[in-house]
Amino acid sequence: MIMEDGKDLERNISESGLREPLLISSKSRVNNTSQLAIIGANVCPIESLDYDIVENDLFKQDWRSRKKVQIFQYIFLKWALVLLIGLSTGLVGFFLNIAVENIAGFKLLLTSDLMLQDKYFRAFSVFAGCNLVLATCAASLCAFIAPAAAGSGIPEVKAYLNGVDAHSILAPSTLFVKIIGSALGVSAGFVVGKEGPMVHTGACIANLLGQGGSRKYHMTWKWLKYFKNDRDRRDLITCGAAAGVAAAFRAPVGGVLFALEEVASWWRSALLWRTFFTTAVVAMVLRSCIQFCRSGKCGLFGQGGLIMFDVNSGAPNYNTVDILAILLIGVLGGLFGSLYNYLVDKVLRTYSIINERGPAFKIMLVMTISILSSLCSYGLPWFASCTPCPVGLEEKCPTVGRSGNYKNFQCPSGHYNDLASLFMNTNDDAIRNLLSAENSNEFHLSTLFVFFAGVYCLGVITYGIAIPSGLFIPVILAGASYGRLVGTVLGSVSNLNNGLFALLGAASFLGGTMRMTVSLCVILLELTNNLLMLPLVMLVLLISKTVADSFNKGVYDQIVQMKGLPYLEAHAEPYMRQLVAGDVCSGPLVTFSGVEKVGNIVHALKFTGHNGFPVVDAPPFSDATEFCGLVLRSHLLVLLNGKKFTRLSVLSGSSILKSFHAFDFAKPGSGKGLKLEDLSFSAEEMEMYVDLHPITNTSPYTVVETMSLAKAAILFRQLGLRHLCVVPKTTGRNPIVGILTRHDFMPEHIKGLYPNLVHHK
Repeated sequence: MIMEDGKDLERNISESGLREPLLISSKSRVNNTSQLAIIGANVCPIESLDYDIVENDLFKQDWRSRKKVQIFQYIFLKWALVLLIGLSTGLVGFFLNIAVENIAGFKLLLTSDLMLQDKYFRAFSVFAGCNLVLATCAASLCAFIAPAAAGSGIPEVKAYLNGVDAHSILAPSTLFVKIIGSALGVSAGFVVGKEGPMVHTGACIANLLGQGGSRKYHMTWKWLKYFKNDRDRRDLITCGAAAGVAAAFRAPVGGVLFALEEVASWWRSALLWRTFFTTAVVAMVLRSCIQFCRSGKCGLFGQGGLIMFDVNSGAPNYNTVDILAILLIGVLGGLFGSLYNYLVDKVLRTYSIINERGPAFKIMLVMTISILSSLCSYGLPWFASCTPCPVGLEEKCPTVGRSGNYKNFQCPSGHYNDLASLFMNTNDDAIRNLLSAENSNEFHLSTLFVFFAGVYCLGVITYGIAIPSGLFIPVILAGASYGRLVGTVLGSVSNLNNGLFALLGAASFLGGTMRMTVSLCVILLELTNNLLMLPLVMLVLLISKTVADSFNKGVYDQIVQMKGLPYLEAHAEPYMRQLVAGDVCSGPLVTFSGVEKVGNIVHALKFTGHNGFPVVDAPPFSDATEFCGLVLRSHLLVLLNGKKFTRLSVLSGSSILKSFHAFDFAKPGSGKGLKLEDLSFSAEEMEMYVDLHPITNTSPYTVVETMSLAKAAILFRQLGLRHLCVVPKTTGRNPIVGILTRHDFMPEHIKGLYPNLVHHK
């Protein structure tokens, strides 16, 4: 909640001549934590989500009146929606792959044809020009239409599922730009992936389907109204995020585990079953689409990104040297991963300064990185030596066409350029080449080192520009490079082939940057279709995560913190155990009577930014002053808009229950809800009264003021609350001490109140 200075608030009330509806806390602390966060490439105001059920009289009346048929409709629609989410996300994932393979394939074919004619400068002009046009189009979409679509979107989805909402995180415009911008950005030759944006895309699709109808587009079907709440929408978005991973990697089980391990803050068995169903639908859609493409009707789809990376069909046999090498790869993954996270954080902070200057600067930054990426991809292979084609290959060497392991580049007939085989390919094909086990001497040591250094640096400086960009692919490329490098150095001493070392290198770097274990392990095994590698992949993931955790947090956790999103961790900080709930309550506290004057409500809504107000009953409506419950700003606006007022201060709940339905107070979707500016009242109406009891949540979660702040923080997070009421320990005082929101648990707020305590662990 946005808190206002207590003196200003008191002055406004005294000037208006209204009866004071406020109980100013004796500790009028103001919470000055930021209410803004970086969403994509734009700064937006943020709010908390209402995951708690508002158990007021209207809700109870609606629940009692529901028949079995309506409950069946609700359950049926939940499954129908996750089916639609799976179908839609699978089709979008397939479209993205076809778009990238065809756009990038046409660009690479054109470049290759010109190079075969020895028109090298013209080939570079075409290559760099295509990249620049594609990058500018993607940046323009992000800069002018949906700034929230920039980046991977995983930190934003993670924050949303933690209870943080912001404008346009999951809007239809964000979905459109995410899909088109991702296809253009990946095709433009950036060292980015479409896998991260697919998670955001799946969440946007789920949000769009779970909006609960739209009055604007005349889609107010009664069944859809059941989903006009944050609780059901949260479950659908969790399914959407899992479907995005399943569509990106063709890893249905990995998608479920990714949602469980990385993005979801609340989980239960019923959600697990629905999420698994969603990802299974995605897998079936992708399989059907790939079967269709094998008939040759998908243009340059070829060995598209949806094809599994079949590393090796043989059983891996490893010796002591291999185990030592795998331990080394795990340590390297932790060191490189923690350094990568540190550099990404610094680059993002620098880019945020540039992006704040306007859309033109965002586009110029993208164009600069595009030119630099083109220079590296086209220029570095010129320094690589030509290698004679191996004898007895099944495929042609040098490669004819867009993709393949043996790119000709500038080499004479019968030779190939191994560095060009990595740089002058799509990212998916480059990964496939690195994981290939057919020719152990395909890449020189210098080639692998140069490619690792180039991809590592380009990945760091590319993430954060105003295009949809994922981190999975850059990390897999860099990790596979140094993994294969280690395998090449070992040579005949090792029993494992270089392709398996590349896989282990990718696993170690993923573990070092993202700090996930179970989900990454399953995703990699589903990607490579090699279950026999399970023990080794587990080993490198555990080592790399352990090493990297010694230096900093995971990349998504760092980005969430850097963007200013008030994310609540699953555990409480140690210093919280030295404080109690009453120590951090912010003021001033605004309360209403059970039957309140309209003018007082309008005034409080106008001069505060609070989203929840305690309701306190006093005689003659109760025997003594007592805490009645909590009423939300959005519900107050709907009630005031209905104008069911009385001239006298009397209970009128029965007439309100007849005039309103619980769906009238449901949360709107992406469209704008009611605002105070939309309402108008006459002077006579401002002096009238309205009964707040029917819309007051009489079962809010409360804690006593002496409760440990650590316990209060865990309770707040695990229950998914927006407001936690703090009540006094002793009688004879005001029945409500204050309200805790997520901003009251933020370290910067507590540090401001107790600067010496925060650093004492």
